[in-house]
Amino acid sequence: MESDANPMHKAHRCHAKAKATGNPCKAPAVRGWTVCRMHGAGGGHQGGPDHPSYRHGMRSQKWIKARDEVNILVREARLVGRLICD
Repeated sequence: MESDANPMHKAHRCHAKAKATGNPCKAPAVRGWTVCRMHGAGGGHQGGPDHPSYRHGMRSQKWIKARDEVNILVREARLVGRLICD
């Protein structure tokens, strides 16, 4: 029997490596991904309110950006206050 009979033998291999040994994973990579199904190809939830771990959204990228903008305005207001008082 030929070794090329199984098309999985020709598939691209997973790029993940074991932490302990450093050996590469030998499983075939999922089509369109660089890793196999065991190492996260096609998995995971989308972020946001539909995620099972979603609590309140106060640490979302939208809120972090808004807080940064508010902090910049507060710093500028304090600077203007110091310039007026001096």
